[in-house]
Amino acid sequence: MAGYDGACVYNLDGELYAIEDRCSHDDGPLCEGPVDLTDCTVICPRHGSKFEIKTGRVLNPPAYAPVQTFPVRVDEGGMIKVDIDVD
Repeated sequence: MAGYDGACVYNLDGELYAIEDRCSHDDGPLCEGPVDLTDCTVICPRHGSKFEIKTGRVLNPPAYAPVQTFPVRVDEGGMIKVDIDVD
């Protein structure tokens, strides 16, 4: 994945989810944004775009495109692993 900057990992009711740490609007750091556990969303701290954590879908402007999601697993030693395919 070109321009990969990292991933945010969230625990939502015991299930782990990961999304890219980059707002599709201006590359803002989503990991620094507030999380709403009621609707499972994160808000970009720069301009307020909201994203669904489970799907990466953008819910409001100024962002227009979804963010990438990644599979998450816990290995036998208890370490959280995010499967990121970086070409």
